[in-house]
Amino acid sequence: MTVPLRIRIGVVGCLAFWAGLNLSAQSSPGLQTLEGYLQQMQAANPELQALMARYESAREDSTVVGALPAPMLQWTHFVESVQTRTGPQENILMLSQRIPWFGKLDSQTPAATAAGEVTWYATQSRLLRLTRQTADLYFDYAYAHTAADLTQQQLDLLRKLEPVVTEKVRAGASLNALLRLQVEMGKVEDQLGSINQQQLALAAQIRALLALPNDSPLPDPEWVAPTHRPDWSAAALSIAVAENHPELKMIAQQLVSAEAREEVARLERYPDLSVGVNYIQVGDPTVNPTTPDAGRDPWGVTLSMSLPIWGARNTALRSGAEANRRATIAEQSSRLNTLQADLSVSLSRLDDAHRRLQVYGEDLLDLATQAATNSRAAYQNGGATLLEVIDSERSLLDLRLQHWRAAAEAWRQLVAIQTLTNQPVLGQFVPLFDHE
Repeated sequence: MTVPLRIRIGVVGCLAFWAGLNLSAQSSPGLQTLEGYLQQMQAANPELQALMARYESAREDSTVVGALPAPMLQWTHFVESVQTRTGPQENILMLSQRIPWFGKLDSQTPAATAAGEVTWYATQSRLLRLTRQTADLYFDYAYAHTAADLTQQQLDLLRKLEPVVTEKVRAGASLNALLRLQVEMGKVEDQLGSINQQQLALAAQIRALLALPNDSPLPDPEWVAPTHRPDWSAAALSIAVAENHPELKMIAQQLVSAEAREEVARLERYPDLSVGVNYIQVGDPTVNPTTPDAGRDPWGVTLSMSLPIWGARNTALRSGAEANRRATIAEQSSRLNTLQADLSVSLSRLDDAHRRLQVYGEDLLDLATQAATNSRAAYQNGGATLLEVIDSERSLLDLRLQHWRAAAEAWRQLVAIQTLTNQPVLGQFVPLFDHE
């Protein structure tokens, strides 16, 4: 490409901001943090490596466009030599060079350069998608891990309550209370089993995305709930999407390429020229050795041109190139609308997640925790029924799960907004490549 490029591996364009947001205090993040996931994805994901290789290939391809075609060298040997006045012809050597019509090579260069830029922005766009996919899996796995811990805690509490209920039954209380407790324990055990299976499925997806061995253990995630919603301007974010998203830049380069190919198609109606030199090797004369120039090797120059006489073909090439340009313009508008809609959806989901974080905040969780503690104590003293204890424990677990589910959703949408705007709206931003 004509644009100088320096490639270096860095942190994916998103989330070195976790240190500032207290998700991790590690200087060299491992797989406990999202930053560690992203670093592993960049270093080992085979899809990303394939995209980088294709970009390198496209960059090299663009360097050969605009050069003249390779010259042709032709050799003809007479098995039966042709006898001429000056002697028998034995060999003919011809060297020729095709020269495209004026402007054809120049118009191909911007088309090829733009094609290389398309590959560049396609790679960057896919990188952002992989970043978002990695973040989604990380927070799904983090939530599942937290949900498993909370569910196990509730199951342990119910198991500790079982001896108390059994003693009451022995003292003459209804057996129905013990049966109800055992049913509730079975339901919680089933819920815990489903969460554990979900963790196994998520771990398999994570290993595939991060190119980890199938038997590689994943550390427990380290994460906290976001404390506040960033004070963003939706209008400013919308402008950032239009200006920064690499997919829109990719389509813009496709439009440049389409316009350049229109010019290439227009020039197809003009002929290409060929110039050459012929050299004929003549043997020793045997018929008329005294003939002037006898035995001398003649040579000459040739000039030829192509005849682009098929008007229908040339018209079709121009029409196709023009239609491709119109299609690219429409695609650019459509993709912008889709990305703007994605931004609106993410902002709406982020607001809803923070609303739920407030609803299930510490005050409500503290009240539910106190209610469950009081119900257990009251049941042991005969002041509450077992059903009240089970309901309070179930309500507490549900509130805790809802709180952490909202936290995971908030983090996912924060990542989504950063990948859509492709700018450091959340903190430090280090791109994968330098593109100057």
